[in-house]
Amino acid sequence: SGPKFEQPRFIAVEGPLGVGKAALARRLADELRARLLPDVRENPFLTDFYKRKRGAGFQAQLYFLIERFGKMRELDLASDGRVSVVSDFLFEKDRIYANQNLSDAELRLYEAYFEFFAEQVPTADLVIYLQAKVRDLEERVAGKKDSFRISGQYLEEIVAAYEHFFFHYKGSNLLVIDTSEIDFIDRNEDLQKLLRRLRQPVRGTQYFLPLGSASAD
Repeated sequence: SGPKFEQPRFIAVEGPLGVGKAALARRLADELRARLLPDVRENPFLTDFYKRKRGAGFQAQLYFLIERFGKMRELDLASDGRVSVVSDFLFEKDRIYANQNLSDAELRLYEAYFEFFAEQVPTADLVIYLQAKVRDLEERVAGKKDSFRISGQYLEEIVAAYEHFFFHYKGSNLLVIDTSEIDFIDRNEDLQKLLRRLRQPVRGTQYFLPLGSASAD
């Protein structure tokens, strides 16, 4: 038999606005007895960005980049070989929003900062990418208490950018999950199926297909 499978030590959960990254990451961290690394929740420049004030997009983006870098630098996985981590963001995802929100000149400046920081952050062993349809996301985003008024068109652009990003993603092993028929928070059975899947290796890009999956194995 080959080498014993070791569960990934660093799992990042990703997906567009409103897809449920934070809730799933919280549940996984509990179940796997891992440390939870939450994304940046507050950004003082976002209000101006959504009001379309000039320069606010660049300020908001740089704030996210620096704060996310700080969180990633806290990880220090090498110093403690036993600790495992679940984050509800992938450092590289910052670029998805930068490409949507910045002018060409701003993007060139942003990229210089991004490259400098990206070289210094740990790579996830496994990324879980949550896909969702735009109409489902619109309902969830609208239901959030602290939500800004986010247009359907902006959500469509973000969803398309995520699809493109992960279609070409080779940074680590990737498990793609279509969330339209799955509810990890209110259906414990779905969560248990995912936990069972995580006890098996994910190699390259694979798809989580729990519905009728017994016949597919």
